Amino acid sequence: MIVRIMGEGQLKVADSHLTRLNVLDDELLAQIETGDEEGFRKTLGALLDAVRELGEPLPDASLEPSELILPSPDASLTEVREMLGDDGLIPG
Repeated sequence: MIVRIMGEGQLKVADSHLTRLNVLDDELLAQIETGDEEGFRKTLGALLDAVRELGEPLPDASLEPSELILPSPDASLTEVREMLGDDGLIPG
């Protein structure tokens, strides 16, 4: 799966890592629903760090379509809330 972190670029993440990322996504969704700003910041950072750790960066010149777009690390709780689908940021 090709994942874009807004403002950073794209990474190729193996589908086998989706379970780990979904755990963080579910946690993030719960924090957004309760308005837990501190927890949201921590979990968003952990989610983005996991994508960076598990993914392989694509060259800047690559024009691969992103299957998943994640917010930048400095995105606000409100901005991320607007990006959410029914399943959070990561479907499945």
